[in-house]
Amino acid sequence: MNMLLRYLIIISCGFLIGCQIGSSSDKMSETEKQRYSVQDFGVLPENTPSQNKENLQKAIDWASPRGAALWVEPSDQPYAVDGGIILKENVSLIGIHGPTPRATVHPDEQVPVGSVFAITDEENAFITVASSTQIKGIQFWYPNQTIKDPNAIIEYPPTIKVAQEEMTQGVYLSCLTFYGEYLPFDFNASAENPCELMTFEHCYGYPLSGVFIQMDYVYDVPRIMHCHVNPGSQRLLGGQYSKAVVDEVIKKKTYAYTINHTDNAQLIDLFTFGTYGGILLGEESYGQLTNFNFDCVAVGILKQGSNTKNRNWQIAQGSIIANTGEAMENIHPIIIEGQGHTSLSNVEAFSGGNGALSTVPENMSQDFLLVRGDKKLTVSVWGSRMRNYASDSPLTLENKKAVIQFSGCFDKHENLYNKVFQ
Repeated sequence: MNMLLRYLIIISCGFLIGCQIGSSSDKMSETEKQRYSVQDFGVLPENTPSQNKENLQKAIDWASPRGAALWVEPSDQPYAVDGGIILKENVSLIGIHGPTPRATVHPDEQVPVGSVFAITDEENAFITVASSTQIKGIQFWYPNQTIKDPNAIIEYPPTIKVAQEEMTQGVYLSCLTFYGEYLPFDFNASAENPCELMTFEHCYGYPLSGVFIQMDYVYDVPRIMHCHVNPGSQRLLGGQYSKAVVDEVIKKKTYAYTINHTDNAQLIDLFTFGTYGGILLGEESYGQLTNFNFDCVAVGILKQGSNTKNRNWQIAQGSIIANTGEAMENIHPIIIEGQGHTSLSNVEAFSGGNGALSTVPENMSQDFLLVRGDKKLTVSVWGSRMRNYASDSPLTLENKKAVIQFSGCFDKHENLYNKVFQ
C-alpha cells in the first residue's frame, strides 16, 4: 500500500470517528452539557461558605457514581467554602490553572482570580480524598492568614487530607497552589488503613507549619514530583512572608517533606526554602530522591532506617544550603542514622547569608555529613562537592560500626577527597 493511500484511509477513519462523537454530543441537552460546572450546582462566588460547602458536596455526590469531573469555573472573585468536604470515589475537581507560584491577582483588588477556593474554616480539614480521585488546576487561599506577624499565625487544619476510615488508592494531585496554608497535604494514613499510589506534582506554596507534604503508610510507589516550597509563593498577593514569619516557621523544627512506611517512594525535583528541614526519610521507608534543592535549612536530609534489607535510599543530583535555625555546630546538610544503605551521588553542599531569614553569623554548616547511632550502616558518597563547613573533616562520624566510602569528592579546600572509614 503506497503512502498516499495509507494517509487517505487514516484521514477518512478520523473523519468518521469525529462525526460519530459529534453526533453523540449533539444529542445531549444544554443542561447536560453544562451540568459539570460547580456553578450549575449552586457553588457561587456570592454565596456564604456554608452554602457553597453544601452545594459542592451535592455536586460531588452527583458526580461519584458517574465518574464525572466537576469544572471549577474561573471567576473574578474566589469561591468561599467551609471545610469538611468529602471528595468521594471517582470524582475529579478541575480548575483552569497550571501552578501559579507568585499568585494570580485581580486588577482592582488584592484577591486571586480564576479557580480559587477561599478558606476561613479553622476547625475542619478542607477536603478529604477517597480512592480514584483527582484535584487539578486549583488555588487555595486563606485570606485571614498573616503575612507579617509571627504571633498571628493561624494553625489551620490540613487543606487536603487522605481518608482515615478506609484504604485509599489512586489519588492524583496536580497543579495546585496554596496561599496562607498551614499544612497543605496530610497523607498520614495508618497500618489498619494504608493508602497506595498517591501522586503529587507541580504543587507550590509555603506551609506555616513547615510541612508541605507528610506521608505515612503510603505503599506501592508513591510519587512526589516537581514541588516547590517558597515564602515568595504569594508575592503578588500582598507581598512575600516577612523574615520574622519565616524564622518562626523554622523554629518548629519540621521538614518540608516527611516520608515513612513507604514502598520505593519516587521523589523527583523537590525544592524548599526557609524550613527547618528539607526532607525526612523515615526509618520504615526506601526509594529514590533525585534532582533537588534544599535551600536555607538547618538539615537538608535526615535519613533513617530500621533494617539492612530494604531501608536503602539512592540520592542524586542535589544541592543543599544549610545555614539557619540552630547554632552552627547543629547545622548539618545530611544526617544518616539507623540501619540500611545510603548512596549519595553528585550532591553538593555550601552555605552563605540570605536576607529573607536569619542565618548563623558564621554562614557555615558544621560539616557535610553527620553519621550517628550504634548499629551498622553503610554509606557511599560519589562525585560530591563539599564546602563552607567549619569542621576539619566534611564527615562527623559518631557511629563506630558505620562503613563509609568517599570517592571522587572535593573538600572545602577544593582538594580531592577519597577516603574509606570502617
